[in-house]
Amino acid sequence: MTITEIIGEGMDVHFKYSNAEKQRKVSELLAKVGLTEDYANRFAHELSGGQRQRIGIARALAVEPEFIVCDEPISALDVSIQAQIVNLLIQLQQDSNLTYLFISHDLSMVKHISDRVGVMYLGSLVEVATSKAIFARHLHPYTRALLSAIPTADPEFEASRTRIKLEGEVPSPVNPPSGCKFRTRCPHATELCEQQQPQLVEANPEHFVACHHWQRLHESAQGVSEC
Repeated sequence: MTITEIIGEGMDVHFKYSNAEKQRKVSELLAKVGLTEDYANRFAHELSGGQRQRIGIARALAVEPEFIVCDEPISALDVSIQAQIVNLLIQLQQDSNLTYLFISHDLSMVKHISDRVGVMYLGSLVEVATSKAIFARHLHPYTRALLSAIPTADPEFEASRTRIKLEGEVPSPVNPPSGCKFRTRCPHATELCEQQQPQLVEANPEHFVACHHWQRLHESAQGVSEC
């Protein structure tokens, strides 16, 4: 398939554009994602990874969505290209009033692009809050371990901080542990964690956490920071 056929496929399903209208729309979408009309008759195997990702974004935009699921949209790209694609997504979001569900393991990129963050462990949400709250006042021990693994550009700070290393293997999602799924790797687990699965509770306004002991852990963290 040519790039025109790839981008236009959704239009053929949802809109009954004439060939001329479809070609005009394809040209507009290519310009929107930073490519020229010269790409319209080329094939995907002729393009770089970053160019193919732009075509994928154009194809998603072709059906005029309000909501787009971005599942690891930058994981296979070079770091310099990642920044270009994320900046493009942010610009398109502002221009077209889009909502993204941005799924990623890259926490620094999640912080850059997200308004709200949901942290998942073994298929379950363990913490949901604004991006600012997650990175500044996280409450779940798994979130704390994840954030401690983010590298920083300051070598002195990097050398002084303590990384939380989780013990054990990730359980099988087919046969998860009883109670809290994170308990087999959590240094704070108790008998209660084994017996009861914690539910998401609103710990702070619009900040939800699924942990039996979040209050005690939060108070302990505050005490350390105050000292």
